[in-house]
Amino acid sequence: MFEKSLPSVAIVILNYNGKKHLENFLPSVLQSTYENKRVIVADNASTDESIAFVKAAFPTVEMIINQQNDGFAGGYNWALSNIEADYYVLLNSDVSVTAGWIEPIIHLMESDTKIGACQPKLLSYFNPHLFEYAGAAGGYIDLFGYPFSRGRIFDVCEADQGQYNQVKSIFWASGAALFVRSKIYHQLGGLDSSFFAHQEEIDMCWRMQLAGYQVMSCPSSIVYHVGAGTLPRGGRKVYLNFRNNLVMLCKNLPWHELVWKLPFRLGLDAISAWKGLLGGDASFFTAIFKAHINLFLWMLQGKIKRSVGSKPLSALNGVYKGSVVWQYFIAKHTQFQEIIKK
Repeated sequence: MFEKSLPSVAIVILNYNGKKHLENFLPSVLQSTYENKRVIVADNASTDESIAFVKAAFPTVEMIINQQNDGFAGGYNWALSNIEADYYVLLNSDVSVTAGWIEPIIHLMESDTKIGACQPKLLSYFNPHLFEYAGAAGGYIDLFGYPFSRGRIFDVCEADQGQYNQVKSIFWASGAALFVRSKIYHQLGGLDSSFFAHQEEIDMCWRMQLAGYQVMSCPSSIVYHVGAGTLPRGGRKVYLNFRNNLVMLCKNLPWHELVWKLPFRLGLDAISAWKGLLGGDASFFTAIFKAHINLFLWMLQGKIKRSVGSKPLSALNGVYKGSVVWQYFIAKHTQFQEIIKK
């Protein structure tokens, strides 16, 4: 019986100066009903009182401590290289979970060894009737590399009315609550540490599909994410999002697509940057300019490693065979089901 041989699950919370989040949300994680679990806080060189707090308030929680802040991608690669389990759960520190959130996903993944990663339904912690920005009910991508989600198109988060309650094969699973088969994680080399943060989970899920595995959404598992909503314009977050998305295309698109899609994307980025500048947002313009410069430097320096076994993007699951930019900004479609017809 499934219940008699539960796979081991390591819930790994990467922490950087997140004492408040750990205080608020660790109790819900510890109340998870799945029996064969470990809860581990991987500290990414915090300078607040996180470490002392967890040791004092949650003595059953394991801790591993990094000596430097390696970002989301590098931090998890370091942490998971030190943890043995059948499944890893990469869980943000600002996520409140429900008691039975683990069981449905493990049951689904155990039913098919080709499922490499899976996510729960992500709802907003402060507005629980809404999907949450960072993944909603499962990630999609359009033919030009723009990510969106079942329940979230750009800045618009839909109300959860059960419209995405079916188990679904998707393109990418949210890094806010990412279940991944440990053997596949290590087989693929984990997250790309050069990304530091932002879109590294999309890149890994893309590589996972190229390797012949599936990525799934399991909406019967529900979590609530605080998140940041829309990212602040300008600054390091915008830079990382634009740079990492372009690097991801360079890594994973087949050459015959990359040679025309990359220039097209650079052009769309330039339009967005100039629009920001003319609207008075110089930091947004600068962030995109820096992202493009660093992309070209990485290309010249040979720092972008091409993925093995490239396939046409349209051949993968969770791909919208059109432009979500056109649908949202020109056609004014803000709902996932308006774009992805049943």
